[in-house]
Amino acid sequence: MDLQLAGRSAVVTGASRGIGLATVRALRAEGMRVVAGARTSPVELTETGATVVPVDLSTPAGAVRLVERALEELGEIDVLVNNVGGTDRVQNLAFADSTDEEWYEFLELNLMAPVRVTRAALPSLLRTRGVVIAVSSGDALTPRQGTPIGYPSAKAALNTAMKALSVELGARGVRVTTVSPGATRTSLWEGEVGARFATAAGVAHEDFLAMLPTHAGVLTERWITPEEIAAAITFVASPRSASTIGANFLIDGGALRSL
Repeated sequence: MDLQLAGRSAVVTGASRGIGLATVRALRAEGMRVVAGARTSPVELTETGATVVPVDLSTPAGAVRLVERALEELGEIDVLVNNVGGTDRVQNLAFADSTDEEWYEFLELNLMAPVRVTRAALPSLLRTRGVVIAVSSGDALTPRQGTPIGYPSAKAALNTAMKALSVELGARGVRVTTVSPGATRTSLWEGEVGARFATAAGVAHEDFLAMLPTHAGVLTERWITPEEIAAAITFVASPRSASTIGANFLIDGGALRSL
């Protein structure tokens, strides 16, 4: 199926790894011109042919800088994928041990970064009648025991903000949607963050990775791949999905059983 994306422009945040990197690759494969915002520029990202903008989106200035650079490179923005989020510095998994600093970090990366980038890109998105896709999390709908409460709280706030924004902007020609991944195997889980969760669970890191999908209720009993999430994002970005406004696509392998 021709997704009618060839020649269009996109900005992807949090693009250096995992879902962000897979999304850059998928959009580039469809012939899109992509500006990728990330704190680092690994070779895997530069090899996609995207224009990489090193940027820290936990600051207000970072969002402005990314969009300014994107407009210089692309002219206009047709698609914005707000993928930046999570955290690399989970210190306390229990609510009683959490600090204000940790809560603010979750909010800065998972709520305020997408809000700021979207606001900065909005004039261009209105001109192009573009698309905003926010990458949220299944945890916003079904928080898991052991997950720092600040993370699903921030993602739930993101869902609400994007739903409200879809109402405000839908009649003006800008589509806003959300994609919520379930247990997706990324470098966060394979690195220090996953190791900390494993320690808290009292199991070896490799055993933790092997058991998590089943423990999370994933019916396929396997990790979701970043490429699966990227495929959904790419379709939502396409004109083939022109009537998709305000939806939240949950891709969790059937973990959420409620209607």
